[in-house]
Amino acid sequence: MGSADREIWFLTGSQGLYGEDTLRQVAEQSREVAGVLAESPELSLRVVWRPVLTSSDAIRRTILEANADDGCVGLIGWMHTFSPAKMWIQGLDALQKPFLHLHTQAHRDIPWSTIDMDFMNLNQAAHGDREFGFIQTRLGVARKTVAGHVSNPAVGRRVGAWARAAAGAAELRSLKLARFGDNMRDVAVTEGDKVEAELKFGVSVNTYGVNDLVDVVDAVDDTRIDKLVAEYEDLYDIAAELRSGGDRHGSLRYGARIEAGLREFLEEGGFGAFTTSFEDLGGLRQLPGLAVQRLMADGYGFGGEGDWKTSVLVRTTKAMAAGRPGGTSFMEDYTYHLEPGNEKSLGAHMLEVCPSITSQKPTIEVHPLSMGNREDPVRMRFIADPGEGIVVGLSDLGDRFRLTANDITLVEPDEALPRLPVACAVWQAHPSLVTAAEAWIIAGGPHHTVLTTAIGMEEFDDLAEMLSTELLHIDADTTPRTFLKELRWNQAYYRLAAGL
Repeated sequence: MGSADREIWFLTGSQGLYGEDTLRQVAEQSREVAGVLAESPELSLRVVWRPVLTSSDAIRRTILEANADDGCVGLIGWMHTFSPAKMWIQGLDALQKPFLHLHTQAHRDIPWSTIDMDFMNLNQAAHGDREFGFIQTRLGVARKTVAGHVSNPAVGRRVGAWARAAAGAAELRSLKLARFGDNMRDVAVTEGDKVEAELKFGVSVNTYGVNDLVDVVDAVDDTRIDKLVAEYEDLYDIAAELRSGGDRHGSLRYGARIEAGLREFLEEGGFGAFTTSFEDLGGLRQLPGLAVQRLMADGYGFGGEGDWKTSVLVRTTKAMAAGRPGGTSFMEDYTYHLEPGNEKSLGAHMLEVCPSITSQKPTIEVHPLSMGNREDPVRMRFIADPGEGIVVGLSDLGDRFRLTANDITLVEPDEALPRLPVACAVWQAHPSLVTAAEAWIIAGGPHHTVLTTAIGMEEFDDLAEMLSTELLHIDADTTPRTFLKELRWNQAYYRLAAGL
């Protein structure tokens, strides 16, 4: 299901106490509020207004209908007047979709000179939503609460972040991932419980023999390769040796063959994410580089060295970031610049960095690669744009999954990198590289991450709440002492929350 098919349902609570005339006004005004949300530039999903709910049975049936509708990725609830909260118990107890409680009202300003009891009876969200908040807390409903007038851009931004997270959670529930080969031998952090991942997140992770892919790659028709090579020539600066007539043009054509075959395999299997491993290449003549970069740019999740958890997170982040400026890529802290007061990380990978994080016109080049024992692979080369971003990693701690995130500022390299043969990003971690690295390592964060400049921490906060998953945030206020305390508190909380 594409993002264009996904929608948010807008629910309004009231009751029959105030009469049909009041309920007609409630319906009119709730339509208007839903319409303001729908027109917000922050909301990329369709907002669908539902009839005003005034009884327990109607509430339960509506929520059950939402649970069964794959197109509905989340619900927004607002108590326009006063909806007695016992009416919501059965419905909220059955809720299986992300929920946002919007604490707003139809009017922005009190009409001081004309306000009367008719106005007061109609506009009771100030205490109606508090009643609703109580029952959600009493039932332990995971939700986001946003207060403020719906016309306030800050409200639109917060609701928009939640909606993006809901789209990411929906993507996870339907995501299929293909692993080509296993993870890198003797590596711990790329291991993980695939059964628990499907139970917790919904993603289905399965392994395919690399030569299953090779059969598809080898069968690619030359005309498809010709078409891809022509596309490369339009979009990128291609090294002379790789161009038609160049002595290594065959390497470019084989890179195109891998892309065509890999894309066909993923499309036919309905996969939204995949992994490769340089230790398990079967009959492939190159480690996929250019193909992986282009597929990521098209929205696919990817993890190198069999890292399916990071691949899942790349795809989820891209789903959340759909339509936003900026980009999202598979990433790895590769090496540091440790000049005091000017510390930086150089992020890269063997080949596989997504060009969505740059506005440069990438080059396509071919260079040796010692890993994999195959031909020199083709790859795009570029440097990520400066700007604000975040890196996020997903670890399996055995008893639970943990997300670890760090705010970063991407910067230009201090000097040119003429001999670095891969795409890269350079950033300064907050509050500092030393503190961020210490906190990340204490948290058991993975060495593979997702780097994104398209969304921020609020989306990941909302996603973690929807998934009931731990999230640690390393930001400008982090200190090693407070971070260690948070880790210890979380250890107790998540073990208690899991039950016996």
